[in-house]
Amino acid sequence: MSEQKVRVRVTRNVMHLPTVALRGLVVFPNNVVHFEVGRQKSIAAIDAAMHANSSIFLIAQKEMDTEEPSVKDLYAYGVIAEIKQVLRVSEDLVKVLVEGKSRAKLLELDASGKFLQAEVRPMPVRGISAEKRTQTEALIRSIKECFEEYLSFSPQISKDVVFNIVSSDNPLFLSEYMPANLLFKYEDKQTILNEGTLLGRLEKLLVLLRQECDVLAIEKELDDKVNVQMDKNQRDYYLREQMHIISEELGDSDDTRVEADDYAQKIKALQLDPASEEKLLKECDRLSKMAGNQAEISVIRSYLDTVLALPWHTVTEDDLDQAHARRVLDRDHYGLEKVKERILEILAVRKLNTDVKGQIICLVGPPGVGKTSIARSVAECMGRKFARMSLGGVHDEAEIRGHRRTYIGAMPGRIISAVNSAKSANPVILLDEIDKLSGDYRGDPSSALLEVLDPEQNLTFKDNYLDTPFDLSQVLFITTANDASHIPGPLYDRMDVIELPSYTRVEKYNIAKRHLLPKQLKNNGLEGLVTVSSQAIYEIIDGYTREAGVRTLERTITSVLRKCAQKIAAGETGKIAVSTAMVKEFLGPEKVKPTFISRKDAVGIANGLAWTSVGGEMLPVEVSVIPGGSGKVQLTGSLGDVMKESAQLAVTYARVHAETYGIDPEKFKNTDIHIHAPEGAVPKDGPSAGVTLTTALISALSGQPVHHDLAMTGEITLHGNVLPIGGLKEKSMAAFREGISTVLIPKDNTPDLYEVDEEVKKAVRFIPVSDLAQVLKHALVTPARSASHAARAVPRATQLIATEESAAKEPAPVM
Repeated sequence: MSEQKVRVRVTRNVMHLPTVALRGLVVFPNNVVHFEVGRQKSIAAIDAAMHANSSIFLIAQKEMDTEEPSVKDLYAYGVIAEIKQVLRVSEDLVKVLVEGKSRAKLLELDASGKFLQAEVRPMPVRGISAEKRTQTEALIRSIKECFEEYLSFSPQISKDVVFNIVSSDNPLFLSEYMPANLLFKYEDKQTILNEGTLLGRLEKLLVLLRQECDVLAIEKELDDKVNVQMDKNQRDYYLREQMHIISEELGDSDDTRVEADDYAQKIKALQLDPASEEKLLKECDRLSKMAGNQAEISVIRSYLDTVLALPWHTVTEDDLDQAHARRVLDRDHYGLEKVKERILEILAVRKLNTDVKGQIICLVGPPGVGKTSIARSVAECMGRKFARMSLGGVHDEAEIRGHRRTYIGAMPGRIISAVNSAKSANPVILLDEIDKLSGDYRGDPSSALLEVLDPEQNLTFKDNYLDTPFDLSQVLFITTANDASHIPGPLYDRMDVIELPSYTRVEKYNIAKRHLLPKQLKNNGLEGLVTVSSQAIYEIIDGYTREAGVRTLERTITSVLRKCAQKIAAGETGKIAVSTAMVKEFLGPEKVKPTFISRKDAVGIANGLAWTSVGGEMLPVEVSVIPGGSGKVQLTGSLGDVMKESAQLAVTYARVHAETYGIDPEKFKNTDIHIHAPEGAVPKDGPSAGVTLTTALISALSGQPVHHDLAMTGEITLHGNVLPIGGLKEKSMAAFREGISTVLIPKDNTPDLYEVDEEVKKAVRFIPVSDLAQVLKHALVTPARSASHAARAVPRATQLIATEESAAKEPAPVM
């Protein structure tokens, strides 16, 4: 016992008692409470009280973590209690059983000694006046009703406590017993203890009970939801465990964690940029946390397998040797000298500047001229891998960019798939038929290709399926098209266009002799058994094929070889030498009919030239004058609007210049004019037939014939000027095929003659004209020149038929 004097006597209603500051506990009068004491001052206060009359003052402190409380750290009101039992567990721990006696107010606190000693004044609760008994009774009923609701949320309250509350109607008892035994926060209990009036206590107790009921209702609702979810998760867990055990018993167990670790090691080995690596490692982490039978595992596996299969850093070394490239191109292709030169120039630039990127080659030409095979040859020249993707008919943007992984059956786009199949980050990728793209409600694939082909964007091309940037800047893109006008403008602007012309007759012969025939002899097992003469090849070219390329020629040669194989397999002969007569025997009558063009000087017939997507074609125009008419002009031949307007211009020019060509102006009033362009079922349009229409019309009205070995092309104006046209190279090839000796071209197209094949320029004379007067001067057969021209027409035609370069016969153009 310390020397500190214990004063428990009452002086003027003030008591001096040992004090224990309680943490998180509030004691009420008339209630028995047990608690543990661990602070030395509190243990000393218990000892002091036991040595006196067992009275002790119990008061709650405001903050539970305060070790040395002062007056400001304690509440104003506490309870004078009597110690019933003390159990010393150890030197630092004492268990105490106390009974609250009366409510008291803290006046002063002496904390200087070994224990706290307080000066307190008992403060009993003020009773209830007679006029407020009804209000008190109503409060007690409300408190009991609220308590019943409280019990529905807190069934763990002991039966004794419930009985004592339900069976009592004493307001003082309830105001002390209920907060002492219900699970309220100590701050709320202290609020009730601080209240000095019984009515105020009951009101505070009712409010507190209602708040607790609301909180407990919310907690129960949340608990119910959590329990439902936990039950479902628990059920799923048990089912997965059972499936896992069944899989192990069947030998189908798949340790996803080991698999995920294996994926993670492979991803780290790729040495990708930090953002991409982090994204892929997150997918590995998701995989490791999944059970082996979850459906999403296959989606993650497919995604990671696709990413790991890409050649992120696998590149091939370029072979840019000019001699090697020339040998490869000459071996695979006959002719096409200008195309080969352009490709060699591109390789030379790459050799001098290895950092050059973003060069996109576009090969434009008719079908069957070797665009795809040239792309393969470029890949072989450079020693790069080759991949081809056809864009014909593609109308879904997802075909280029890929589908997002949220879709069922998602897969990468065609670009990433092509890179993956090439197994190289710098392959040659052929985008075939780029002029056949089309857009619909699923997006515009041509717009998606802008990112692929633009060197400023494809450095970080992001496929929707990968969702990770992939570098396409090292890829050499080669595109092909039949008609450059159908390529979207923004795409065309990014391309280096190389035009491939139609093949001449001699070129077709050499291609067949050097490439097609040996290839098909091997494919049909006829090497050393069948030979085909040069005359037979020319017969196939002239009589059975009519095209800009050589696809039909190859099919026809194959048809002949199949007939030979049938004879050899039947044992009819051992070896066969195919002649011209045998070609007709195997293939039947010639399928290519002569083109309807003027083969002799005739009135009202002029030979025009037209451009089509498969090459140039002859376009004859016929005009007939019908006497006894009313000046009506009739147009037939499936003509388009532009061509009809050209016919109107021709009629106007003829009327204005009628006297110049000996035409009676009255003829336009009393005759009808019929203009026709064979073949009638083939649509035709464009302004370049203007000079042909005018020449045929002037010839028909004036009665002057038109030279049959002369063709022409050009757009006309109202005053007779001849404007330039497009496709001169293809049109000149058509004139060459048909044995035309002279071609009239617009003067402004003279620079385009540089692109015309040398073989064509040797056989055909090109005459530039600037107006219709010059056209008619060269085209119409004047009486003075008619006889001399007819005399030299036969030798010229004979010469053309005698040479190997004589005309192949072609069908009417599809305009």
